[in-house]
Parts: sequence; C-alpha cells; structure tokens
Amino acid sequence: MLRKKLLLVDDSATILLMERYIFRNDPYEIVTATDGDEAIEMAVHHRPDLILLDVTMPRMGGLEACRLLRAKDETRAIPVIMVMNRDEKAEVQKGWNHGCTDFVMKPINAVELLAKVRGLLATASV
Repeated sequence: MLRKKLLLVDDSATILLMERYIFRNDPYEIVTATDGDEAIEMAVHHRPDLILLDVTMPRMGGLEACRLLRAKDETRAIPVIMVMNRDEKAEVQKGWNHGCTDFVMKPINAVELLAKVRGLLATASV
C-alpha cells in the first residue's frame, strides 16, 4: 500500500513542526512549503494527496495559492484544508470561492485536524 502524501504549507516553522507532530503516528509522507509560490511548485512536483494551506503568508497567501492550484489540471482535484486564525473568519467565504475543501482554525485542534484529514483521504481513495 502506498503511503499518502501531505503537503503542509505555513510560513511559521513552529506551526509546521506542530503539524508534523500531529501526524507523527499516521503513515503519511510529509513535504513542506513556506509560502504560496513554493506550495504550488511542491504540489506540481510532489503530487500530494492533501494540502494543508495557511491563509496568511508572505509573497503569496493561501487564498491565492488555492485559486491557482484549482486552475492547474495536475493539482485541481487535490483536497485543500485552509488553516486560519480565529480573527480571519471573514476569509471563510473567500476560501470556498477560491476552491478550498475545508477549514481548520488556529490554534489547531489535533483531533479535529486528524479527523478531517483522514476523512478526506478515505473519501478520495474510494
């Protein structure tokens, strides 16, 4: 059985470390990026099964990156979970409009995140 691949995208090394820790007991291959530009490059190159994408990042934020990922044939079908701060709730509708699959709020609830990731990956493989 092939391991599922996750692309974790955040400009905070601390958040990336925490997300890696959350997935430590699951057999995922993890790749990371630190901004939207790099996320698109990594998604095209690595073809992850799911992308966890921060909304607020330098250079290119998550909303624009999600829109561009949806515009590319090779990344269009990859589930994207947007990660946002609680004060960014106004961005939720923009996220849906840009093609995200789901949302999680910071501080990240590990149980919620694991449930969403596992659910999306199970649905995608059916």
